[in-house]
Amino acid sequence: MTSTLPQTSTLDVAISDGICVVTVDRPEVRNALSADVIADLTAVLDRVGDDDEVSVLVFTGAGDKAFIAGADITQLQHYTPSTALDSAMQRAFDAIEAFPKPTIAAINGFALGGGCELAMACDIRIASERAKLGLPEANLAVLPGAGGTQRLARLVGTGRAIEMILTGRFIDAEEALGIGLVTSVTAPDELMAAAYETAAAIAAKGPLAVRLAKLVVRSGMDADQRTGLVIERLAQAVLYGSEDKAEGTAAFLGKRTAEFAGR
Repeated sequence: MTSTLPQTSTLDVAISDGICVVTVDRPEVRNALSADVIADLTAVLDRVGDDDEVSVLVFTGAGDKAFIAGADITQLQHYTPSTALDSAMQRAFDAIEAFPKPTIAAINGFALGGGCELAMACDIRIASERAKLGLPEANLAVLPGAGGTQRLARLVGTGRAIEMILTGRFIDAEEALGIGLVTSVTAPDELMAAAYETAAAIAAKGPLAVRLAKLVVRSGMDADQRTGLVIERLAQAVLYGSEDKAEGTAAFLGKRTAEFAGR
């Protein structure tokens, strides 16, 4: 099934076979994150979060040069301390990280500053061989304030995170893969196919298991292992009593494709 959500001035949003692709559509400014983009992203998350038609969310950027090349500097020059305290961008990326369904960043070019921060908020990051990633905010005498200081360190380790943030250097896709900043690298013309393939593989699984697995991993990362194991057992108890589990096991034993509710 294919459908299209109402479009905004900054995003192109489409749903096909349970996969919602959100494209930041400002190629003339390398898909820079303006206040309007952040507001539109927040609205899309609210719209699709409870939509049973959506199983996986994929983020990418329009054109072949940039995923998202950072914040809109024309707006950044007017930011005040109150802007930082409100932190609409940080809250939007927190919402992506906490989104109940899996999220994938298809990084098709420059992912800098806020673009890198958005990608890090996603569960899976697939990069084109042409991708460049970095947090160059220190060049503007500010720091990565939309989660970058925290998520980068958790993904690549404290030492690498500090080095990247303080130098502001860009890294290519292969280095990003080597340090764990991205999960896979593809040829540029295969990027969206790879993102769709990954999304489709996830969408074919039991929907409740997918949501709970993400929740357990994310929650366990901020807890000690004993607490994480308790969360894991509780989530498994919910799944053992679910219709999804009954259908999944019956389909396996019957050598047929599972037909989960809502699909």
